[in-house]
Amino acid sequence: MHFDSFADFIAMGGYGFYVWLSFGSCALILLGILFSSLNDTKRIFSSVKQQALREERIKKAKQEAGQ
Repeated sequence: MHFDSFADFIAMGGYGFYVWLSFGSCALILLGILFSSLNDTKRIFSSVKQQALREERIKKAKQEAGQ
């Protein structure tokens, strides 16, 4: 599409409000998904680390009890 000026580009033939609103809401949704995924990944790695430490403590306790 060809626009004569930047103002025409922003106006998008009279549909600028809807176009830019949809772009903005899409960007917010994608950012929300990104931050949610990063948070979930951090939480999962933390949980795995805690589980590994817990299993190590249990293993150590069993070895000490067997001696």
